[in-house]
Amino acid sequence: QVQLVESGGGLVQAGDSLRLSCVASGRTFSGFLMGWFRQAPGKQREFVARITWSGGITYYADSVKGRFTISRDKAKNTVYLQMNSLKPEDAAVYYCAARRIEQNEYDYWGQGTQVTVSS
Repeated sequence: QVQLVESGGGLVQAGDSLRLSCVASGRTFSGFLMGWFRQAPGKQREFVARITWSGGITYYADSVKGRFTISRDKAKNTVYLQMNSLKPEDAAVYYCAARRIEQNEYDYWGQGTQVTVSS
């Protein structure tokens, strides 16, 4: 059974940094994409960043490009989201997700971690 467990959220001030972690378990993730999404109150969930588990190829939403960095540590089965220069509009619940590269939809989701950014 696949499990994705996020951690690292919290309350920070605008301009601060946070690093989110997502520990993945239950299978091997070779051939998978690992993604981060976020959902703010009253808004739809939106894509933030993704990385291929095997090759480490990354892709970012324009809104976070240059400020956020996604990475993975295969030995620890963990995906990270380093968030720098945080803005109030980055406040949301952040979710880790996984899908096979050839699929369009994400199959597996974590429970989310709250990020709050005060101005």
